[in-house]
Amino acid sequence: MNFKNIFRWHLPFLMLLGLLSFRAVAADNLLIIGDSLSAVYRLPVAESWPTLLNNKWQKEGDKPTIINASISGDTAEQGLARLQTLLEQHHPRWVLIELGANDGLRGFPPQTISQTLTQIISQIKQANAQPLLMQIRLPPNYGRRYGDAFYAIYPALAKQENIPLVPFFMEQVAVKPEWMQDDGLHPALAAQSFIAGWMSEKLTPLLTH
Repeated sequence: MNFKNIFRWHLPFLMLLGLLSFRAVAADNLLIIGDSLSAVYRLPVAESWPTLLNNKWQKEGDKPTIINASISGDTAEQGLARLQTLLEQHHPRWVLIELGANDGLRGFPPQTISQTLTQIISQIKQANAQPLLMQIRLPPNYGRRYGDAFYAIYPALAKQENIPLVPFFMEQVAVKPEWMQDDGLHPALAAQSFIAGWMSEKLTPLLTH
C-alpha cells in the first residue's frame, strides 16, 4: 500500500475538513454593532456590560464570545458602512443590531431609518449569520408622534424579516436615576452589571445553533 499516494489524494479533503473546523470555531461569535449604549459612553471598557457579559459567558462555557464593535455616536448608516468588514473579519454566528438611536435623536425620517436597518439585516443574512434586532425607544421629550413612529420601526422590521426582537435594556435602567449618567441618556457604571445579567437572560434563548 502506497501511503504517500493515499495521503496525496486525500490531502484536499483533509484541508477542507480543517477549513470547515476552523470556520466553525471562528463563527461561534456574537457581534454587537451599536452606538454609545453598547460602546458604554464615558465608562471603562473593562467594566462595560458587553465585557461583563462576555466574562460571565466564558465562565459558563458553551456560550459565544462577544465581539463589541459599537462606536459612540454611530448612526445606522455609519454602522452599515462598516458592517461588511466586520462580518468578513469575525465570521459571527449572531449579530446584535443596537442602532438607530442617534438617527432618532437627529430627527431622521422613520422610513429612512427603516430602510437602512433593512440593509443591515440583509447583509447579515447574506453572511449566513443570525440578526438580532434590539428595540430602541427615544426619550419622551422628542415628541409623541415622532417617538411612536420611530418605536414602531423595530417590531415591524422584526416581523417583516422574521428575526428576534430583543427588548430595550434602557427601559429598565432609565427608571432609576442612580443608574443614569448626568446627561440623562446613558447608563452609569452602577447599571452595567444589571444590564449584563438582563441581556444574558434575554439573549441566551436566542443562541440556537
